[in-house]
Amino acid sequence: MPADVPTILATSGGIAAGQRTRFTFTALTDFAVELSGVHGRAPRVCLLATAMGDDKAVLHYLTEAAQARGFCASHISLFPMPTVGDVTTHLLEQDVVWVFGGSVAGLLAMWRLHGVDEAMRTAWQTGVVLTGMSAGSICWHTGGTTDSFGPLLEPITNGLGFVPYANGVHYDSEAQRRPLLHRLVADEVLPAAYATDDGAGLLYRGTEFVEAVAETPSAGSYFVEVQGGRAVETALDVRRL
Repeated sequence: MPADVPTILATSGGIAAGQRTRFTFTALTDFAVELSGVHGRAPRVCLLATAMGDDKAVLHYLTEAAQARGFCASHISLFPMPTVGDVTTHLLEQDVVWVFGGSVAGLLAMWRLHGVDEAMRTAWQTGVVLTGMSAGSICWHTGGTTDSFGPLLEPITNGLGFVPYANGVHYDSEAQRRPLLHRLVADEVLPAAYATDDGAGLLYRGTEFVEAVAETPSAGSYFVEVQGGRAVETALDVRRL
């Protein structure tokens, strides 16, 4: 069952260490499922770990966590070849697409090589809810800050651009993130940006930001724009899930 409008929930969360499983999906992911409008059956959730090189152990643990949450889980891998013959058709059968973190630069390169970028656009426009954390958040935006190239963060400017903003993730837990995002926005390397602390998410309907949400008591979200040649950050109201 598709959402009534194209929907993205871009997060710095949605997953945590589990007790009986390696991972457990958390409230932000549950909210993405709720946004899909599915009821009366198990939600169909497609998992992608492209940013982790389709690591088989990661995909196993994600699938295990999804099944424990009551999801009907599938995944798409691109190494050594795509695991589905028609990516678009597979995505259109889902309620939610959930994208794990890692190298956003690698994710974007592989998606474009195999046409996953356009398949994602079709799914999004049709109402499949797109969500994910870290690289799985930045990818939907025009760009952001990334450690794809090394421990010193660098800009990524070739995101999918489904929404016309840049994105900052792990804003409170990685010291380089905030000052670099400010500099990139001030220098107009990146457009105005929305950013999330760990445990927070950004809801977009179509290309418009709707609200900030969080699965923890203190996680914040922020809007960064250029004013008078400098970056200005505004803390957003956050709804606690």
